[in-house]
Amino acid sequence: MTLYLDYKSPNTQFTFDVNSNTTFRKDACNYINTLSVNELNTLDNISLLDIFLSKSNVVEPHYHQNAAELVYCISGEAVVSLINPFTNELLHFPICPGQVTNVPQGWWHYEVATVDCTHLLAIFNAPVPEVILGSNLLTLTPSNVLAHTYCLNEAKVKDALAPVQPGTFIGPPADCCEPGKSAGANAKHPYFMPPYMYPQAPQMLQPYGYQPADPSPGFYGQPYVQQYRQQPYVQPYPGTQTAVDEF
Repeated sequence: MTLYLDYKSPNTQFTFDVNSNTTFRKDACNYINTLSVNELNTLDNISLLDIFLSKSNVVEPHYHQNAAELVYCISGEAVVSLINPFTNELLHFPICPGQVTNVPQGWWHYEVATVDCTHLLAIFNAPVPEVILGSNLLTLTPSNVLAHTYCLNEAKVKDALAPVQPGTFIGPPADCCEPGKSAGANAKHPYFMPPYMYPQAPQMLQPYGYQPADPSPGFYGQPYVQQYRQQPYVQPYPGTQTAVDEF
């Protein structure tokens, strides 16, 4: 693609300090800086997020409707998890400095830092990365629709989702109440697995999102080479949201 710019114009930009464009900040150790064509007008169909995380912090589940994402680990360690919509497999890819994970356009995914001072670079093949966040889907979908669709108690659904804030981006939220109590309760749940532990082989997602109980835990056992079975891609694309604007 050729940009039709007047490269003789004094407004043409060739350099930018990404550190100056923090678009989301949870705290001093967990934040995201952004570079898009809005900051550097000579960019040609590329953009990036500069992501800093401390241990157990999560770039919340989301997908990018307008771009693929290449996640490069600069320092620290993280696990990039994604759902392959062609196989309905939840896959986990641990990465350390110099390693990457590629997330195709429109695939549901999230990243979990497994050590402090983790630094990731997310590179997109779009001038501005757009995103649809799990927190937005949960808060925008009416509780009565979720309860009716999945045969749930509506009051419990409302109570469970009440703390969720749209635009979470990095979780858990800084004001997460009683983390010790909630962690203990989660640990007793039959499907619980700490964010830094994953099964040694990808778990097949059963119909309607069911996952078998008692997965076999293991650290970073996920193979890097996957067998992909071709199936029709039928995932719909809901409304769009611009990541830079939301940050």
